[in-house]
Amino acid sequence: MFSTYTYKGFLKYFIMAFLSSIFVFTFIACGDSNADSKKEDIDNKISYLDEIKKNDKIRIGVFSDKPPFGYFESGVYNGFDVYIAKRFAKDLLGDENKVEFIPVEAAARISMLKANKVDIIMANFTKTADREKQVDFANPYMKVTLGVVSKNGDITTEDQLKGKKLIVNKGTTADIYFSKKSDIELLKFEQNTETFQAFSQGKGDALSHDSTMLYAWVKDKPEYKVGIQSLGDQDVIAPAVKKGNKELLDWLNNEIDTLNKEGFFNEAYEKTLSNEFGSEITPDMVIFTDK
Repeated sequence: MFSTYTYKGFLKYFIMAFLSSIFVFTFIACGDSNADSKKEDIDNKISYLDEIKKNDKIRIGVFSDKPPFGYFESGVYNGFDVYIAKRFAKDLLGDENKVEFIPVEAAARISMLKANKVDIIMANFTKTADREKQVDFANPYMKVTLGVVSKNGDITTEDQLKGKKLIVNKGTTADIYFSKKSDIELLKFEQNTETFQAFSQGKGDALSHDSTMLYAWVKDKPEYKVGIQSLGDQDVIAPAVKKGNKELLDWLNNEIDTLNKEGFFNEAYEKTLSNEFGSEITPDMVIFTDK
């Protein structure tokens, strides 16, 4: 016959064992449920390209005020970058009109990608080491150098800019390059229209921008000339995607290779740029020709 002490000890042991078994069962059941949930999430997750196809549009950031590369006029986007972006939409979604053009400023291109407000940036985006740390660049489609325009092309060397007021766009390679020069006063603007308007109004001694942009701007303005046609190394312009978006990056690289081989960039140049440059500019100075 059990003593009172023995009986209480047995009862305590039984209750603890019972509760332990419930805890183990619950833990296993929850583990199985979580595993099933994670598996379901993986099964339901679709790729980035499939998401674009599901939405039936691709969002591409372009300039709205930088002719002849990207500009908005009479309710329509036009320009070299826009022409290429439409082909991306056609090849990915079957219709060149299935692209949503999103206007961007130069200084906001990286932040627009990081915030998932665009899928691709096509806004004349020069590839630099610093930018490569923040976004992923696809294969380039355009060549570019920095140039400087002045009245009558009087400024022909970088040394002549010392002590002068130079106008640039914020966030551009011109801004980055000349911000390191303490002996040159910079006047910065957000928008291209503001930049060139300020220069036309005589607010600066010179203006620095991509040389291709300057060639187009001076074509019908004989009082201005690109006195410095090239500063620093030749750079390249390429589409960019959010850092780590390998799927879209791979698609872009394959697409650009294909378009290059079929001569599409020559076509885009003739359609959008050839009439904007003077006779001294040839396609091979601006675009990558067939491999």
